[in-house]
Amino acid sequence: MDVIDETTVNLISKDGKTFTVPLKVAKMSELVKSMMDEDEEDGGSMEIPLPNVKSEVLEKVIEFCQHHLEEPMTEIEKPLKSQIMGDVVQKWYADFVNLEQVLLFELILAANYMDIKPLLDLTCATTASMIKGKSPEEIRQTFNITNDFSPEEEAQVREENKWCEEA
Repeated sequence: MDVIDETTVNLISKDGKTFTVPLKVAKMSELVKSMMDEDEEDGGSMEIPLPNVKSEVLEKVIEFCQHHLEEPMTEIEKPLKSQIMGDVVQKWYADFVNLEQVLLFELILAANYMDIKPLLDLTCATTASMIKGKSPEEIRQTFNITNDFSPEEEAQVREENKWCEEA
């Protein structure tokens, strides 16, 4: 077996928890890949601190990366063809992002920080599916957003952006 296949990387979360993962899983992150020294790849174990990622989130990131290596996710068509993620990606990926909003948003931040494009695409598409076809009021309700416009300001914004609603 190749030495590279046996190499592991220790990813250290914000809260100090260490996750030992195969090199090929770790390298799905462009950030981690760039933090590795080429000369350390010939065996041994590297430690990569990820101060912006909590252990609960990093665990989900690793789960995604491991699965993605076994079964790559289909390309997500834009604009989304459906609000149902099961119509957009394979079942495993649709189930993977069936999460509480807080964890979903933390995954978006982690995917962006760690530069893992397929995970960022999936999590952002999931958020987009939560918005697709909804009125501004329904979107506010979905994401618990307070409307801080007065009725006059809201009417003015709607008038200025009437073209958006026509599309």
